[in-house]
Amino acid sequence: RPRFGHTRPARRRSSRRGSLGHTARQDDMAGLMQSAAAFWNHPAGPKTIFFWAPTMKWGITAANIKDFSRPPELLSVPQQAAVATTGLIWMKYSLDITPKNYNLMSVNAVMAATGLYQLYRKMKHDQEVAASAKAAK
Repeated sequence: RPRFGHTRPARRRSSRRGSLGHTARQDDMAGLMQSAAAFWNHPAGPKTIFFWAPTMKWGITAANIKDFSRPPELLSVPQQAAVATTGLIWMKYSLDITPKNYNLMSVNAVMAATGLYQLYRKMKHDQEVAASAKAAK
């Protein structure tokens, strides 16, 4: 029995060449490098504020997701309304600006969704408290 989990011999790499004389692996690497260069040099790429602002905004969204485990009576309606409203406004704006910023759109879509969910949780809790208080009378 072979050691270290090797159970069969390694396959030989294909030496077939593409139209430019490159192997398939070289073609894949060239495509990856082109994609990386396109991302790096994009008008909303990592060399611009258009990339870093929404990337950092994911932290606010993550904190709001973490608050899903928070008791609903501790949620702030004005805070969650602000989170949901800014998410909705900036989601629309991210598609109106040049360059289109899909990172900004996605973070604001999630931000709006989490804010609306938190508002739903707070309203549901308040209704349950009001119904139990009414039933106690």
